[in-house]
Amino acid sequence: MDRRQLVIGLGALAGLSACGKGQAQAPLKVGSQRGGTKAVLIASGALEGVPYKIEWSEFPAAQPLLEALGAGAVDLGEAGDAPFLFAYASGAKIKAVQAGRSGGRSTAILVPRDSAVRTPADLKGRKVATGRGSIGHYLLLRVIEKAGLSPTEVEVVFLSPGDAKAAFTAGSIDAWVTWGSYVALARLHDSARVLADGDGFLSGAGYEAASVRAIETKRPQIEDFLRRLAKARRWAAQNPDAFAAVLSKETGLSLDIARWTVSNYKLLPTPIDETSVAEARSVLDHFRAAGAITSTLDPAGAFDSSFNAAAAG
Repeated sequence: MDRRQLVIGLGALAGLSACGKGQAQAPLKVGSQRGGTKAVLIASGALEGVPYKIEWSEFPAAQPLLEALGAGAVDLGEAGDAPFLFAYASGAKIKAVQAGRSGGRSTAILVPRDSAVRTPADLKGRKVATGRGSIGHYLLLRVIEKAGLSPTEVEVVFLSPGDAKAAFTAGSIDAWVTWGSYVALARLHDSARVLADGDGFLSGAGYEAASVRAIETKRPQIEDFLRRLAKARRWAAQNPDAFAAVLSKETGLSLDIARWTVSNYKLLPTPIDETSVAEARSVLDHFRAAGAITSTLDPAGAFDSSFNAAAAG
């Protein structure tokens, strides 16, 4: 541990002590999607010497993670911009405390290899599965909009990733909009074809979100955790093979799937700023135009930039 890390660790311990004995004993409850926050922190070794207890909860997708976050079952959790903003607009008491940016290719609309659907316009009247309010849902809206279709011209079925994969394999849906390792599995193992991906449609923004309650009561732990997470993200971008190896071990994914996932999803830390708010307004405008949400809540309140220094550290 270098001098700076030592100072950070001692500062976090001092902050914890200042909260009082009861609060100092409270663990930081962190939600992680499969192959997400937990995997990258373990792979990078960034949790070495952490001066507080972390309780991990694993989730299959952003929606249940964000529901747990809003309910106070977890303190922190990572999600793409669309599901985070969908949850915020739906009334969840959460804020983005760290931002990151990746490419859009890791989210895609998939169809079976021999499907008659050749262009996005061919989705008219077809059954398409994705998660409600997910980054896949948002991509679908953007792609069909560009193809000249209205949301009512596509039959959207909201399913969890596991149920959607089963439906796709069984042929009971015409297309599946998903992300990350699910795209890799479908492409490399099931010979699925990519109809469209998020390149040019998605900002690639993702957020580590915290409950308002956790921000108020666990700021020292959150600051320290975010500093470690930013370090881990940079390590993963610089060491993709090493990260893929650990990701494969942690998730049970084959090494080829892990490598594809890592190569297409490199979430590098970025500051929360006015660009974040402007992009958020655009995302929510698209959801509103499609009738997916009715809330007029301003997304400016969804961001807490006071943790930006932790991402820069």
